[in-house]
Amino acid sequence: METLEFIIYPDGRVQEKVTGIVGASCAEVTAAIEAQLGQVVSQEQTSEYFTQPINQLLDASNQITFSEW
Repeated sequence: METLEFIIYPDGRVQEKVTGIVGASCAEVTAAIEAQLGQVVSQEQTSEYFTQPINQLLDASNQITFSEW
C-alpha cells in the first residue's frame, strides 16, 4: 500500500514520509506536492528507494547469456 505521511510543525516546517513505493518513482509522486509546499531543505532516501522493482530484476535475468566454448 502506498502511503504519504505529513507532519506539520508549529514553525511551519513539513516533514513528508513516503512508504510503499519502490524505487525512485516516489520523487515523481511527491514532486507536485513539494512544489506547492515550498523549499525542500533536506531529503533522506529509505531502503525502498534503493530497491529495484521486480520487473526490472526479471528483465535483467532474462538478458544473461552464456558463451559457448
